[in-house]
Amino acid sequence: MDTPVTGTPRLLLRLEGLVVLASAILAYRALGAPWTLFALVLLVPDLALLGYFAGPRLGAWFYNAAHVYLAPGAIAIVAFVASQPALWPICAIWMAHIGMDRTLGLGLKFSTGFNRTHLGTVGRAAPTA
Repeated sequence: MDTPVTGTPRLLLRLEGLVVLASAILAYRALGAPWTLFALVLLVPDLALLGYFAGPRLGAWFYNAAHVYLAPGAIAIVAFVASQPALWPICAIWMAHIGMDRTLGLGLKFSTGFNRTHLGTVGRAAPTA
């Protein structure tokens, strides 16, 4: 069953997203990477929306894979363990993107519909008959 989060937990998840967004921007600033890179890469995770051309189930899978902290967290581990400092800015930008989406109420997608997320319905509600 697709049951979005409501009430105080929803508010806390959105505030948590704001904290992640702010922290990621501050980390990016501390890295000294160019802001043009930030601007160019910030919306790249949304390319996962192209998965919806293959249907809502696959679309939701691709979108969710690009909008959880697992991949940027893995990049951070690789950056640290393999001493690859060039990966840190990508990690920070990706985290910022996810935090931005959560702050705006754009949650993880349910496979039952593009606009159905764990943080509620996004966009206009479907008209009722």
